[in-house]
Amino acid sequence: MLVDAALAVMWVGLTCYALFAGADFGAGVWDLLAGSAGRGARRRQVIEHAIGPVWEANHVWLIFVIVMLWACFSPVFAAVMSTLYVPLTLAALGIIARGAALAFRKASTELWQQRLFGAFFAVSSLVTPFFLGAVAGGVASGRVPAGLAEGDVLTSWLNPTSVLGGVLAVLACAHLAAVYLCADAAREGDAELARGFARRAVVTGLASGAVALAGTAVLHADAPELFHGLTHRALPLVLLSAVSGVTGLGLLVTRHYLAARAAAALAVAAILWSWGAAQYPAMLVGSLTAAQAASQPAVLFACLISLACGAVLLVPALWLLYATFQRADASKPGHRPAR
Repeated sequence: MLVDAALAVMWVGLTCYALFAGADFGAGVWDLLAGSAGRGARRRQVIEHAIGPVWEANHVWLIFVIVMLWACFSPVFAAVMSTLYVPLTLAALGIIARGAALAFRKASTELWQQRLFGAFFAVSSLVTPFFLGAVAGGVASGRVPAGLAEGDVLTSWLNPTSVLGGVLAVLACAHLAAVYLCADAAREGDAELARGFARRAVVTGLASGAVALAGTAVLHADAPELFHGLTHRALPLVLLSAVSGVTGLGLLVTRHYLAARAAAALAVAAILWSWGAAQYPAMLVGSLTAAQAASQPAVLFACLISLACGAVLLVPALWLLYATFQRADASKPGHRPAR
Protein backbone atom coordinates (compact mmCIF):
# COMPACT_ATOMS: atom_id res chain seq x y z
CA MET A 1 0.00 0.00 0.00
CA LEU A 2 2.73 2.47 0.99
CA VAL A 3 4.84 1.42 -1.99
CA ASP A 4 2.03 2.05 -4.47
CA ALA A 5 1.15 5.35 -2.78
CA ALA A 6 4.75 6.58 -3.02
CA LEU A 7 4.98 5.44 -6.64
CA ALA A 8 1.69 7.15 -7.55
CA VAL A 9 2.69 10.40 -5.87
CA MET A 10 6.02 10.37 -7.70
CA TRP A 11 4.20 9.76 -11.00
CA VAL A 12 1.90 12.70 -10.30
CA GLY A 13 4.99 14.88 -9.88
CA LEU A 14 6.41 13.55 -13.15
CA THR A 15 3.11 14.34 -14.87
CA CYS A 16 3.13 17.90 -13.53
CA TYR A 17 6.69 18.33 -14.78
CA ALA A 18 5.71 17.08 -18.23
CA LEU A 19 2.71 19.41 -18.44
CA PHE A 20 4.29 22.57 -17.05
CA ALA A 21 8.00 22.32 -17.85
CA GLY A 22 7.14 20.52 -21.08
CA ALA A 23 5.22 23.53 -22.30
CA ASP A 24 8.10 25.68 -21.10
CA PHE A 25 10.56 23.74 -23.27
CA GLY A 26 8.13 23.83 -26.18
CA ALA A 27 7.87 27.60 -25.94
CA GLY A 28 11.61 27.72 -26.53
CA VAL A 29 11.17 25.63 -29.67
CA TRP A 30 8.64 28.15 -31.00
CA ASP A 31 11.00 30.96 -30.04
CA LEU A 32 13.59 29.31 -32.29
CA LEU A 33 11.06 29.11 -35.14
CA ALA A 34 9.50 32.53 -34.59
CA GLY A 35 11.31 34.15 -37.50
CA SER A 36 13.62 37.14 -37.86
CA ALA A 37 14.08 39.78 -35.17
CA GLY A 38 11.42 42.02 -36.71
CA ARG A 39 8.94 39.47 -37.99
CA GLY A 40 9.10 37.28 -34.92
CA ALA A 41 9.18 40.04 -32.32
CA ARG A 42 5.50 39.78 -31.39
CA ARG A 43 5.63 35.97 -31.09
CA ARG A 44 8.70 36.15 -28.88
CA GLN A 45 7.08 38.83 -26.75
CA VAL A 46 4.07 36.60 -26.04
CA ILE A 47 6.33 33.58 -25.39
CA GLU A 48 8.54 35.52 -22.98
CA HIS A 49 5.51 36.96 -21.18
CA ALA A 50 4.00 33.48 -20.82
CA ILE A 51 7.03 31.69 -19.42
CA GLY A 52 8.89 34.50 -17.69
CA PRO A 53 7.12 34.35 -14.31
CA VAL A 54 6.98 30.54 -14.02
CA TRP A 55 9.97 28.93 -15.75
CA GLU A 56 11.89 28.46 -12.48
CA ALA A 57 8.84 27.19 -10.58
CA ASN A 58 8.34 24.45 -13.17
CA HIS A 59 11.52 22.68 -12.12
CA VAL A 60 10.19 22.24 -8.59
CA TRP A 61 8.43 19.17 -9.97
CA LEU A 62 11.66 17.68 -11.33
CA ILE A 63 13.42 18.19 -7.99
CA PHE A 64 10.45 16.59 -6.26
CA VAL A 65 10.58 13.50 -8.50
CA ILE A 66 14.34 13.09 -8.04
CA VAL A 67 14.10 13.39 -4.26
CA MET A 68 11.20 10.93 -4.09
CA LEU A 69 13.10 8.45 -6.25
CA TRP A 70 16.21 8.80 -4.08
CA ALA A 71 14.38 8.49 -0.78
CA CYS A 72 11.75 5.88 -1.62
CA PHE A 73 13.36 3.78 -4.38
CA SER A 74 17.09 4.27 -3.88
CA PRO A 75 18.27 1.18 -5.88
CA VAL A 76 16.43 2.54 -8.93
CA PHE A 77 17.89 6.01 -8.33
CA ALA A 78 21.42 4.55 -8.16
CA ALA A 79 20.99 2.44 -11.30
CA VAL A 80 19.47 5.23 -13.40
CA MET A 81 21.92 7.91 -12.32
CA SER A 82 24.99 5.73 -12.80
CA THR A 83 23.98 4.23 -16.15
CA LEU A 84 22.26 7.23 -17.77
CA TYR A 85 24.53 9.94 -16.42
CA VAL A 86 25.46 11.18 -19.92
CA PRO A 87 21.95 12.22 -21.10
CA LEU A 88 21.03 13.32 -17.58
CA THR A 89 24.09 15.59 -17.43
CA LEU A 90 23.32 17.00 -20.87
CA ALA A 91 19.71 17.62 -19.82
CA ALA A 92 20.87 19.39 -16.65
CA LEU A 93 23.25 21.57 -18.67
CA GLY A 94 20.40 22.35 -21.05
CA ILE A 95 18.14 23.41 -18.18
CA ILE A 96 20.86 25.68 -16.80
CA ALA A 97 21.77 27.12 -20.19
CA ARG A 98 18.20 27.97 -21.19
CA GLY A 99 17.46 29.65 -17.87
CA ALA A 100 20.63 31.74 -17.97
CA ALA A 101 20.11 32.61 -21.63
CA LEU A 102 16.52 33.72 -21.03
CA ALA A 103 17.64 36.01 -18.21
CA PHE A 104 20.58 37.45 -20.16
CA ARG A 105 18.50 38.04 -23.29
CA LYS A 106 15.99 39.98 -21.22
CA ALA A 107 18.76 42.21 -19.86
CA SER A 108 20.63 42.67 -23.18
CA THR A 109 20.31 45.89 -25.16
CA GLU A 110 22.30 45.02 -28.29
CA LEU A 111 20.60 43.04 -31.04
CA TRP A 112 23.59 40.70 -31.50
CA GLN A 113 23.52 39.88 -27.79
CA GLN A 114 19.79 39.17 -27.89
CA ARG A 115 20.32 36.87 -30.89
CA LEU A 116 23.19 35.04 -29.21
CA PHE A 117 21.35 34.41 -25.94
CA GLY A 118 18.15 33.70 -27.84
CA ALA A 119 19.95 30.97 -29.80
CA PHE A 120 21.23 29.38 -26.58
CA PHE A 121 17.74 29.55 -25.09
CA ALA A 122 16.03 28.06 -28.11
CA VAL A 123 18.53 25.28 -28.87
CA SER A 124 18.71 24.16 -25.23
CA SER A 125 14.90 24.12 -25.17
CA LEU A 126 15.01 21.74 -28.11
CA VAL A 127 17.68 19.31 -26.94
CA THR A 128 16.76 19.10 -23.24
CA PRO A 129 13.40 17.33 -23.69
CA PHE A 130 15.06 15.04 -26.23
CA PHE A 131 17.60 13.87 -23.64
CA LEU A 132 14.89 13.45 -21.00
CA GLY A 133 12.83 11.41 -23.45
CA ALA A 134 15.90 9.32 -24.26
CA VAL A 135 16.31 8.59 -20.53
CA ALA A 136 12.68 7.44 -20.36
CA GLY A 137 13.23 5.24 -23.41
CA GLY A 138 16.28 3.63 -21.86
CA VAL A 139 14.39 2.78 -18.68
CA ALA A 140 11.25 1.62 -20.50
CA SER A 141 13.15 -0.67 -22.87
CA GLY A 142 14.92 -2.47 -20.03
CA ARG A 143 18.42 -1.17 -20.74
CA VAL A 144 19.02 -0.01 -17.16
CA PRO A 145 19.79 -3.06 -14.99
CA ALA A 146 19.98 -2.94 -11.21
CA GLY A 147 23.33 -2.05 -9.65
CA LEU A 148 25.85 0.74 -10.04
CA ALA A 149 26.77 1.46 -13.67
CA GLU A 150 25.75 -2.04 -14.79
CA GLY A 151 24.21 -0.78 -18.03
CA ASP A 152 26.06 0.36 -21.14
CA VAL A 153 26.85 4.08 -20.95
CA LEU A 154 26.01 4.70 -24.62
CA THR A 155 23.54 2.08 -25.86
CA SER A 156 21.37 2.59 -22.77
CA TRP A 157 20.15 5.84 -24.34
CA LEU A 158 21.33 5.61 -27.96
CA ASN A 159 18.83 3.03 -29.15
CA PRO A 160 15.58 2.99 -31.17
CA THR A 161 13.23 3.28 -28.18
CA SER A 162 15.21 6.15 -26.67
CA VAL A 163 15.29 8.02 -29.97
CA LEU A 164 11.54 7.51 -30.27
CA GLY A 165 11.08 8.77 -26.71
CA GLY A 166 13.22 11.82 -27.40
CA VAL A 167 11.41 12.75 -30.62
CA LEU A 168 8.00 12.26 -29.00
CA ALA A 169 9.08 14.38 -26.02
CA VAL A 170 10.12 17.26 -28.29
CA LEU A 171 6.89 17.06 -30.32
CA ALA A 172 4.71 16.81 -27.20
CA CYS A 173 6.43 19.82 -25.65
CA ALA A 174 6.02 21.85 -28.83
CA HIS A 175 2.36 20.85 -29.07
CA LEU A 176 1.60 21.71 -25.46
CA ALA A 177 3.32 25.07 -25.77
CA ALA A 178 1.47 26.00 -28.96
CA VAL A 179 -1.88 25.05 -27.39
CA TYR A 180 -1.16 27.00 -24.22
CA LEU A 181 0.07 30.03 -26.20
CA CYS A 182 -3.18 30.14 -28.19
CA ALA A 183 -5.09 31.13 -25.08
CA ASP A 184 -2.34 33.51 -23.99
CA ALA A 185 -2.40 35.31 -27.33
CA ALA A 186 -6.22 35.45 -27.31
CA ARG A 187 -6.17 36.85 -23.79
CA GLU A 188 -3.78 39.57 -25.02
CA GLY A 189 -6.31 40.45 -27.71
CA ASP A 190 -4.22 39.19 -30.64
CA ALA A 191 -6.60 36.89 -32.51
CA GLU A 192 -4.29 36.56 -35.53
CA LEU A 193 -1.39 35.39 -33.39
CA ALA A 194 -3.69 32.97 -31.58
CA ARG A 195 -4.72 31.45 -34.90
CA GLY A 196 -1.05 31.18 -35.86
CA PHE A 197 -0.23 29.24 -32.70
CA ALA A 198 -3.34 27.10 -33.28
CA ARG A 199 -2.03 26.10 -36.71
CA ARG A 200 1.29 25.15 -35.16
CA ALA A 201 -0.51 23.17 -32.47
CA VAL A 202 -2.50 21.23 -35.07
CA VAL A 203 0.64 20.44 -37.10
CA THR A 204 2.61 19.23 -34.06
CA GLY A 205 -0.41 17.31 -32.78
CA LEU A 206 -0.74 15.45 -36.08
CA ALA A 207 3.03 14.88 -36.16
CA SER A 208 2.94 13.49 -32.62
CA GLY A 209 0.16 11.08 -33.56
CA ALA A 210 1.98 9.94 -36.68
CA VAL A 211 5.26 9.36 -34.82
CA ALA A 212 3.46 7.53 -32.01
CA LEU A 213 1.67 5.30 -34.51
CA ALA A 214 4.88 4.53 -36.38
CA GLY A 215 6.60 4.03 -33.05
CA THR A 216 4.51 0.97 -32.31
CA ALA A 217 6.62 -0.93 -34.82
CA VAL A 218 9.77 0.31 -33.09
CA LEU A 219 8.51 -0.82 -29.68
CA HIS A 220 7.38 -4.19 -31.03
CA ALA A 221 10.91 -4.87 -32.26
CA ASP A 222 13.01 -3.10 -29.65
CA ALA A 223 10.96 -3.14 -26.41
CA PRO A 224 8.56 -6.11 -26.60
CA GLU A 225 7.63 -6.03 -22.89
CA LEU A 226 6.65 -2.37 -23.11
CA PHE A 227 4.75 -3.02 -26.34
CA HIS A 228 2.82 -5.86 -24.72
CA GLY A 229 1.92 -3.72 -21.72
CA LEU A 230 0.76 -0.81 -23.88
CA THR A 231 -1.44 -3.04 -26.02
CA HIS A 232 -2.97 -4.91 -23.09
CA ARG A 233 -3.04 -3.53 -19.54
CA ALA A 234 -2.43 0.11 -20.53
CA LEU A 235 -4.58 0.07 -23.69
CA PRO A 236 -7.46 2.10 -22.14
CA LEU A 237 -5.01 4.89 -21.28
CA VAL A 238 -3.51 4.78 -24.76
CA LEU A 239 -7.00 5.11 -26.26
CA LEU A 240 -7.81 7.94 -23.84
CA SER A 241 -4.72 9.78 -25.01
CA ALA A 242 -5.66 9.32 -28.66
CA VAL A 243 -9.26 10.47 -28.14
CA SER A 244 -8.13 13.46 -26.09
CA GLY A 245 -5.59 14.42 -28.72
CA VAL A 246 -8.13 14.31 -31.54
CA THR A 247 -10.65 16.22 -29.41
CA GLY A 248 -8.03 18.87 -28.69
CA LEU A 249 -7.35 19.34 -32.40
CA GLY A 250 -11.06 19.83 -33.02
CA LEU A 251 -11.25 22.41 -30.23
CA LEU A 252 -8.31 24.28 -31.72
CA VAL A 253 -9.96 24.43 -35.11
CA THR A 254 -13.14 25.82 -33.52
CA ARG A 255 -11.07 28.26 -31.43
CA HIS A 256 -12.04 26.92 -28.01
CA TYR A 257 -8.55 27.45 -26.74
CA LEU A 258 -9.03 26.94 -23.00
CA ALA A 259 -10.86 23.65 -23.56
CA ALA A 260 -8.10 22.66 -25.99
CA ARG A 261 -5.58 23.19 -23.21
CA ALA A 262 -7.37 20.67 -21.01
CA ALA A 263 -7.64 18.14 -23.85
CA ALA A 264 -3.96 18.46 -24.79
CA ALA A 265 -2.88 18.14 -21.17
CA LEU A 266 -5.03 15.04 -20.74
CA ALA A 267 -3.57 13.48 -23.89
CA VAL A 268 0.01 13.94 -22.65
CA ALA A 269 -0.82 12.85 -19.10
CA ALA A 270 -2.62 9.73 -20.33
CA ILE A 271 0.29 8.58 -22.49
CA LEU A 272 2.69 9.13 -19.58
CA TRP A 273 0.49 7.10 -17.25
CA SER A 274 0.13 4.41 -19.91
CA TRP A 275 3.89 3.95 -19.77
CA GLY A 276 3.71 3.51 -16.01
CA ALA A 277 0.79 1.09 -16.26
CA ALA A 278 2.47 -0.92 -19.02
CA GLN A 279 5.65 -1.34 -16.99
CA TYR A 280 4.08 -1.84 -13.54
CA PRO A 281 5.06 -3.46 -11.21
CA ALA A 282 8.57 -3.28 -12.69
CA MET A 283 10.60 -0.13 -12.13
CA LEU A 284 13.68 -1.50 -13.88
CA VAL A 285 12.39 -3.92 -16.51
CA GLY A 286 13.86 -7.37 -15.95
CA SER A 287 15.62 -6.34 -12.75
CA LEU A 288 13.56 -4.71 -10.01
CA THR A 289 9.91 -4.35 -9.12
CA ALA A 290 8.59 -1.44 -7.09
CA ALA A 291 8.24 -3.65 -4.01
CA GLN A 292 11.81 -4.92 -4.32
CA ALA A 293 13.26 -1.42 -4.78
CA ALA A 294 11.19 0.32 -2.09
CA SER A 295 12.66 1.65 1.12
CA GLN A 296 11.52 0.46 4.54
CA PRO A 297 7.85 1.18 5.40
CA ALA A 298 8.92 3.71 8.05
CA VAL A 299 10.84 5.67 5.41
CA LEU A 300 7.94 5.60 2.95
CA PHE A 301 5.52 6.70 5.67
CA ALA A 302 7.79 9.57 6.73
CA CYS A 303 8.18 10.72 3.11
CA LEU A 304 4.43 10.69 2.50
CA ILE A 305 3.70 12.58 5.74
CA SER A 306 6.38 15.16 4.93
CA LEU A 307 4.97 15.49 1.45
CA ALA A 308 1.45 16.09 2.77
CA CYS A 309 2.71 18.80 5.11
CA GLY A 310 4.74 20.46 2.37
CA ALA A 311 1.87 20.33 -0.09
CA VAL A 312 -0.21 22.50 2.25
CA LEU A 313 2.25 25.33 1.55
CA LEU A 314 3.46 24.50 -1.95
CA VAL A 315 0.25 23.75 -3.84
CA PRO A 316 -1.60 26.98 -2.90
CA ALA A 317 1.54 29.00 -3.65
CA LEU A 318 1.92 27.47 -7.11
CA TRP A 319 -1.80 27.85 -7.77
CA LEU A 320 -1.60 31.55 -6.86
CA LEU A 321 1.45 32.02 -9.07
CA TYR A 322 -0.13 30.42 -12.13
CA ALA A 323 -3.54 32.03 -11.55
CA THR A 324 -2.05 35.50 -11.14
CA PHE A 325 -0.24 35.42 -14.46
CA GLN A 326 -3.09 33.72 -16.31
CA ARG A 327 -5.63 36.33 -15.24
CA ALA A 328 -6.98 38.39 -18.11
CA ASP A 329 -6.19 42.11 -18.16
CA ALA A 330 -9.44 43.67 -19.30
CA SER A 331 -7.84 47.12 -19.40
CA LYS A 332 -5.82 46.24 -22.48
CA PRO A 333 -7.23 47.51 -25.76
CA GLY A 334 -8.63 44.81 -27.98
CA HIS A 335 -8.81 42.35 -25.13
CA ARG A 336 -10.99 39.33 -25.77
CA PRO A 337 -11.36 36.57 -23.20
CA ALA A 338 -10.11 33.18 -24.40
CA ARG A 339 -12.81 30.54 -24.68
